[in-house]
Amino acid sequence: MNSKAELRELLENGASLLDVRTKSEYASGNIRNSKNIPLDELSKHLQKLDKTQCFVVVCASGMRSSSAVSLMKKNGFSNCHNGGSWINFRLIIL
Repeated sequence: MNSKAELRELLENGASLLDVRTKSEYASGNIRNSKNIPLDELSKHLQKLDKTQCFVVVCASGMRSSSAVSLMKKNGFSNCHNGGSWINFRLIIL
């Protein structure tokens, strides 16, 4: 995972925030302007994402976001970062 300062800088420089929690988890609380694609649906949505875009991926604890980053990198996304828990990330961008 990147440091809080690095995550903040990525966001300030236009990184997209991708939340890979389930739709119900996302509906119960999320970061404004984040995009929700649950991890179990991510592989079928990768072609809709811009491989040149920078992504910070978050979930509940950091496990699913780590899996998502690995999947994205295996599919040609070179600029994606594990942001860990969305709650921790939310706290650094307030």
